[in-house]
Order: sequence, then structure tokens, then C-alpha cells
Amino acid sequence: MCDVVNEIETEKERCENSTSGNVTSGCQGMWYIACWPSAKVGEVITISCPSYLSYFTDHHKGNLSKTCTADGWTEMHSIDIAVNCGYNLNSTGDDGKFFLQVKIGYTIGHSVSLVSLITAIVILCIFRKLHCTRNYIHMHLFVSFILKAIAVFVKDVVLYEVGEVDNCSSGSIGCKAVMVFFQYCIMASFFWLLVEGLYLHALLAVSFFSERKYFWAYILIGWGGPLIFITAWSVAKAYYNDVGCWDIIEKTDVFWWIIKTPILASILMNFILFICIIRILRQKINCPDIGRNESNQYSRLAKSTLLLIPLFGINFIVFAFIPEQVKTELRLVFDLILGSFQGFVVAVLYCFLNGEVQGEIKRKWRRWHLQRYMGSDTKYQHPSMGSNGNNFSTQISILTRCSPKTRRASSSCQEDLSSI
Repeated sequence: MCDVVNEIETEKERCENSTSGNVTSGCQGMWYIACWPSAKVGEVITISCPSYLSYFTDHHKGNLSKTCTADGWTEMHSIDIAVNCGYNLNSTGDDGKFFLQVKIGYTIGHSVSLVSLITAIVILCIFRKLHCTRNYIHMHLFVSFILKAIAVFVKDVVLYEVGEVDNCSSGSIGCKAVMVFFQYCIMASFFWLLVEGLYLHALLAVSFFSERKYFWAYILIGWGGPLIFITAWSVAKAYYNDVGCWDIIEKTDVFWWIIKTPILASILMNFILFICIIRILRQKINCPDIGRNESNQYSRLAKSTLLLIPLFGINFIVFAFIPEQVKTELRLVFDLILGSFQGFVVAVLYCFLNGEVQGEIKRKWRRWHLQRYMGSDTKYQHPSMGSNGNNFSTQISILTRCSPKTRRASSSCQEDLSSI
């Protein structure tokens, strides 16, 4: 909208300069919706609809007319201007309702993502056997999406609830800082998706892969890369296009490409990595030297990799090179609503559906259930045991009540004995 405001201000200033001369008879030139030149009494002035109306309607071509009378210019009603310049009065005008629905949709999506990502991080932190380079990278990815969700909530509060309404004048420093943080979190989430692709490709393609050595490089890519580009964008905006809260993307804003280019590059790189990973997995599965168990392992990995398509941002390529004004509603649904659930999908694929995580949770659950059973059973038998210090042997005797025949048939008894 700042393009519209700036164009109107420019045309108004040009009109006032051209009509500033004194007119002794007739009507003085003026600015009203458009620039009206000076006219004699009885003269009808017809001008074309102003070009800035193209921002509001696709059928802005038309004419506006005013008549100069002895009492001055004839009045023009807003409805007449709208009709003459192509605005459809029968349109429903439910854009506000649609945008509200979009806002509600992505708020729900980010809330679900935030809860699921925090739960996933807690699970990966509390179980020591899950502490490895692969899960550390997953945790950084989770953090990037958590920060993205938080940034969205903070941005909505600052822009729509605090009252930052004048988007075409110089905004406050706090408002701009919120937008810088918002853009950084978005780019960081894309870069950590790229790190996931790089790690998976290196794991499959590199024979001798030092995870610890590459881990710090991944951190620099995931957090340092966005910091460089966002810093460059902030400096460019501050010195050359310091308009509003930096929240509106104009067609003439060339600095937006400082953010858009690395994001598009990361998406394209992930697409290339995805093709390479599928090719490597296919070669490993078809290799005759690989055993059946290892082949099944690669098959499961291939299925998981196919689920990474939305994570690699391939769906964003569809709209990447399409102008912002084309298919705006469809773009908002994909980018905002579906994109808000991306963190939830990340948590599900990398944590909740992870076989290693599920196995560790089940093992901890069985151990806790067994300890609870043994504790209650020991407390019940305590008065009859005396004080001869045979508590441990009594607990073992509880388990050995299973006969050898039953023990062979029941795997749960063997698991209980092995856990003791």
C-alpha cells in the first residue's frame, strides 16, 4: 500500500505545482482524486481515471468528468467515481473476512507446531540414549521452528494490536526489530532444513563421515548464514528504504531479494539433494552385496525420505517465481496456513514417528511399570520377611515363579529378568 500512498502524494504535489497560478475567472485547478486543470465557466473537463486505482481493481480504465459553473466545480460522489473507474458495487467485499480466517488458520497451525516441537525437544533431552549428532541437528531444527512461531505471534501483537498503523512513515525501532527477528527466524528454518538434507546426503554418500567435525559447520550454516543475509537486508532498508515497519513488500522493493534469494537457493539445493538421496538409496537397495536386514533398513529410510518432501520446501517452488499479485489467496493459504503446520510435521517425522524414540519410550515405560509393581509387591510382603536382609532375594523369587515352560512362552518374563 505504500506504493499507492507514495504515488498519490507525488501526483498531488505535481498537480499543486502546475495549478498554483491565480485564475481571475472560471474555476481554479485542483486536486481531487486526480488532477483537474483550470477551466472556464460552462466548460466540461474530462480526464482519465488515475493510474493508482489499478491497485484496487483490474478494470480501472474509464473517465471522470467535472463541470465548471459560476459557483465553482460541480461535486462528484464517491460512488460515481467508483462506478466510472470500474469498481463493481455488487462484489461481496469479504476480503477482510478471508484475511481474518487466514490469520486464525496460521495462529492455530503455529500453536500446534509450538506445542509439538517443545514436546519433541523435551523427549530428545531427557533420554540419554537419544543424545547423538543426528538428534542434535533435529533439535536445532526444532528450535528454529519454535522461534519462527514465537516471532509470528510477537509480530501480530506489535502490528495489529499495539497500533502500528502508519506503515508508510518511519516506524519505531522496536517495530523494525521485531520484523528483523521475524525474517531471521523464517530464513533460519529454511537453512536448518537445508542442513538436514546436507547431513542425510553426507551420511549416505561419504564413506568415512566424521559427524562431530561436520556438526559445527552445520551450526554455522544454520544460524550464521541467515544472520549474514538479514544483517545486510537490515542495513539496506535502514539507509535506502526506511519506510514503515518494514513489514510490507512492495513491487519496487529490490532489497527484498536479499532475503528471497538465499531462501530460494536453499530450497533448490534441497531439491537437488533430495534427488541425489533417492538415487543413492535406490543403488544401495538394489546392491546384491547388501543383506536382507540392511536392505530393509534402507527401504525404511527411503520411505522416511519420501516424507521429507514437504520439509525440503519443494511445495514453495510452485510459487517462488510467480509474481506476488498472482493467485494471492491461494498463495496465502499455502504460505501462511499450510506453512504454519510445518513445525508440527517436523516434530512428527523426526521424533514421534522415530522408531528409536518410540523404542526408548517403551523401554522406560516397561522399567517404570516393573519398578512400580515390584515396589508395591515388596511393601505388601514386608511384615512377613523379618529383618534378615533378604529383600533382594525375595524380589528375585517373585520373578522366578514363572516356570521354565512359561518363561519360554512369555517374552515379557525374560524382559523383566534382563532388566533386573
